[in-house]
Amino acid sequence: MTASTTPRPTAARSRLAAAGAIAVAGTLLLTGCGDQRDKTTSGNGAASAKGSDAPLFGKLPKKVQDAGVLKVGSDIAYPPVEFKKDGKVVGIDPDIAAAMGKELGVKVDFQNGTFDALLTGLRSKRYDIAMSAMTDTKDRQEGIDPKTKKKVAEGVDFVDYFNAGVSLYTKKGDTKDIKSWEDLCGKKIAVQRGTVSHDLAKSQSEKCEKDDKDTIAIEAFDTDLEAQTRLKAGGVDAVSSDFPVAAYAVKTSGGGNDFESVGEQVEAAPYGIAVSKENTQLRDALKEALEAIIKNGAYEKVVKTWGVDAGAVKEVKINGGS
Repeated sequence: MTASTTPRPTAARSRLAAAGAIAVAGTLLLTGCGDQRDKTTSGNGAASAKGSDAPLFGKLPKKVQDAGVLKVGSDIAYPPVEFKKDGKVVGIDPDIAAAMGKELGVKVDFQNGTFDALLTGLRSKRYDIAMSAMTDTKDRQEGIDPKTKKKVAEGVDFVDYFNAGVSLYTKKGDTKDIKSWEDLCGKKIAVQRGTVSHDLAKSQSEKCEKDDKDTIAIEAFDTDLEAQTRLKAGGVDAVSSDFPVAAYAVKTSGGGNDFESVGEQVEAAPYGIAVSKENTQLRDALKEALEAIIKNGAYEKVVKTWGVDAGAVKEVKINGGS
C-alpha cells in the first residue's frame, strides 16, 4: 500500500489474529534464517511435475511447462511468511505456492534475494514470479516511486492471496511510551528497506516535522531479522513489520520475552504474487490455481497451520491493492 501521511488503524482489525494467536505447528523457532541471498532452495513440499496429469498444466506458458519448475523470487528471512528451518524453505508463502504447484503440475523453486531487488529480478526474467509478503499497491502496479511519484520502472501485475496490515513492537517492558505512530516523533525505529513499513516511517517523520516536532530517526536494513537484532541490542526504540511477522517475533523471540506489540495494526492491504505485465498467461494460470486450492481446502489448511487464517482471502483478485 502507498504510505499515507497519517497511518490509519485498519477497519478490518478483527480479520487478523491478535499477536498471541500466532500458534505455529511444531513450535518453530526463529533460527537458521540469516542472510542467504543468491542461494537457491526448493520450496518445502513442492509438487512433483506431472505435466498434463495436473488439472491446470495446460494453462501455463510453454516455457514454464518445458522447464517443469516455477522460479520464485523471495526474501527468505521473514518468518513466518518465508524463512529457513533445518535447511528447508518453510512458511506461509512456500506452503501456498507448493499447493498451487500441485494444481499446475510444476515444482516451485524459491530463490533468495533482498526484498527491494525482487521486482528488478522479475523484470530481468531471473524469476518467473515474486512472492514475498509483497503488498499489492498501485505504485508497484505502475512502477511508480512512492516518494517522488515518478515512474521509475515497468509495473507488475499482482495475484492477491492474503490480507495483512503493519504493526509496531518494542522491547518487552520498555515501550518508551509508544502507543501509536504519532508517538514516534523524536524516537528511533528500525525497518526493512523498501517495505511499506519503511514508507510509513518516512511519511510519519515528515508529519512530525510539519507539526514542529522532532523527526524520526529511521534505520533501514536488508532483512527484518536485522531490524529485530538492532531492537534487542537497544539501538532503536521500535521496529515496524507486517502483522504476521511482528506477531511471530513477539511470540517466539527469546521465548516471548524479547518484544511486545504496541498500538493497533494499520494500513491493512493485500499481499500479491507479482508477475510481469507481459506474462498474462502465467498470471491467469496462477489465479486459477489459487482459486482451486481455496476451493479444495488446501489453502485453508496452510493458513490454519500457521495461525493466520483470519487474514485469508475468500475471493482471488488481480491488482486489488490501492
